[in-house]
Amino acid sequence: MSLYQTVTTSFKAECLQGIHNLLTDTLNIALYTSGASLDSTTTVYTTNSEVTGSGYTAGGATLTNVVINTAGSVAYVSFDNPSWTGAITARGALVYNASKANRAIAILDFGNDKTSLTSFTITLPSNTATTALIRLSN
Repeated sequence: MSLYQTVTTSFKAECLQGIHNLLTDTLNIALYTSGASLDSTTTVYTTNSEVTGSGYTAGGATLTNVVINTAGSVAYVSFDNPSWTGAITARGALVYNASKANRAIAILDFGNDKTSLTSFTITLPSNTATTALIRLSN
């Protein structure tokens, strides 16, 4: 199985169709094991190979403080770093729109398994036009 860090192709098309409003929709982030198969063709949240265990609830966590920013010709989204308590091992994550039929937005690949015994926090890239996790440019 594999995880590929990307903004999903379906999300890009759905932005042009006016499906998503990231300022008012509920965005979630779910954690996955190394057995997950997530890439640019992922279209919806799935429970296949989702993390299980203490401190983690299926579906993940809701992203908070969502802000849309622009710089030059780039639009990008920022939000707070999500976290969980408990023993968790994850290889990657899926950001998805819970308000819009759990449509996939972006995949994160941690590069290898990350394990925490008490508190698991995803430290996202800096929220800039060149490093933000979700960004659209020409």
